Amino acid sequence: MKYTSEINRRKTFAIISHPDAGKTTLTEKFLLFGGAIQTAGAVKSNKIKKHATSDFMEIERQRGISVATSVMTFEYEGHLINLLDTPGHKDFAEDTFRTLTAVDSVVLVIDSVNGVEPQTRKLMEVIAMRKTPVIVFINKMDRDGKNRFDLMEEIENELKIQLHPMTVPINSGKDFKGVYDLHKKSLVLFSAGTKANDENVLEITDINDKILDAKIGEKDAKTLREDVELIDGVYGELNSEDYLSGNTAPVFFGSAVNNFGVKEMLDTFVRIAPTPRPRHTTTRDVLPEEEKFSGFIFKIHANLDPKHRDRIAFLRVCSGRFARHTYYNHVRLEKDMRFTNPYSFLARQKDVIEEAYPGDVVGLFDTGNFKIGDTLTEGEAFYFTGIPSFSPEIFKEVINKDPMKTKQLEKGLNQLTDEGVAQLFTQFGGNKKIIGCVGELQFEVIQYRLLQEYGASVQMNSLPFFKACWLTATDPKKLEDFTKYKQANIAEDKDGNVVYLAQSEWFLNTEISNNPDIAFHFTSEINKV
Repeated sequence: MKYTSEINRRKTFAIISHPDAGKTTLTEKFLLFGGAIQTAGAVKSNKIKKHATSDFMEIERQRGISVATSVMTFEYEGHLINLLDTPGHKDFAEDTFRTLTAVDSVVLVIDSVNGVEPQTRKLMEVIAMRKTPVIVFINKMDRDGKNRFDLMEEIENELKIQLHPMTVPINSGKDFKGVYDLHKKSLVLFSAGTKANDENVLEITDINDKILDAKIGEKDAKTLREDVELIDGVYGELNSEDYLSGNTAPVFFGSAVNNFGVKEMLDTFVRIAPTPRPRHTTTRDVLPEEEKFSGFIFKIHANLDPKHRDRIAFLRVCSGRFARHTYYNHVRLEKDMRFTNPYSFLARQKDVIEEAYPGDVVGLFDTGNFKIGDTLTEGEAFYFTGIPSFSPEIFKEVINKDPMKTKQLEKGLNQLTDEGVAQLFTQFGGNKKIIGCVGELQFEVIQYRLLQEYGASVQMNSLPFFKACWLTATDPKKLEDFTKYKQANIAEDKDGNVVYLAQSEWFLNTEISNNPDIAFHFTSEINKV
């Protein structure tokens, strides 16, 4: 088996959470441990004092939220870790869902004060469907929150996953004293306002050792011993197979902003998290150790560096070895392409690489050849499956406020909608431009970026549409007649596919039943395979 040593040292995972749970802060602590950065940005009260490393768009720095997935690669304990920091905001869930197709495991951050929140439930449904291994980090233990056992029970009931505690917290809020590491049999002490370091770690092989009473007090030592006995009796040692199959989630307690409990989780992650896994395609399962290269595009980002107007397609390597200056088959376009400057990432910082292996995320300079879900191979024709596409639910007409900037607007709309968070439809002979999204905040981001990155000032007017459906028919005449009669509701997508914009669920169901010869599709992937 080729490339085994390279594959086995790679771990590719995403950090996901509800907004404000501390996901971006935790990301930065990982990078600090890996030596990838020297100082972390502080995210406080949704205002960024020193912008977070992983949030590179100006609007993210202003709003204090992540609205695009960031890719970061760093080394830790001999492992090459590819970390994907995802948007927490629900309006950008589509970007997060696609990112989950490009990773082998997930770290889920939960706020100990707020517990399980709606966005967390949605994300876990996607993770459970894909059987992706999950590690849970319960954050903000230094704030007054829910009881540790009540919180674990809530997580298990709400997210339908079996938890396995790896650390035991000693109190919470202002009384938080630290955690006991069940695997390493060590006590990690917490001091408010100071960062965790090796001096705070005390090895305690016997939980009944009196040194425990001296360090945390008799009352808390008694409670900790009872907790440890209860957890050992109920859970025992972690079965790594249960974790790898997505049935059990190891859980850690800590405070990311204080760098507390993070190292314990990171050490466990590199020990148990999966190496690159096989991937499903339209023809067969692709194994990472196969000799021939294959990979897929899961994200596109225009103007990653506004000064250079670059457009980058993010490729997940699935098998073989990706090499610079080598020709690969673009399956959808049926043409060979080569890449002279493939990148690895540390957020905005890019480094040209000579090669990449399964698990790696590579940035490819793109002149408009790529769409989300495109596959590159060494010749074989297949597509990687399971990359979600969503039908928009909110629609707005784009009104150009400066006719002198029409070309800039056209370019901006095309490039920004290629990123996959919004879809562009054209009505009435190309004059009326409509953007469809799944969340309101996406329009704000698109309007902001059109102005900042392309100099195009626009107004967005809401339209009374409920859903977009792609239409196909075996009889072209039937489709032609339908589009003629329903002209006010018909548009074309960027690829020239006919789309029906339904005003309501009732209208949609009526048209489906009245037109049995026409197929109504709820995703735009109809022509891919």
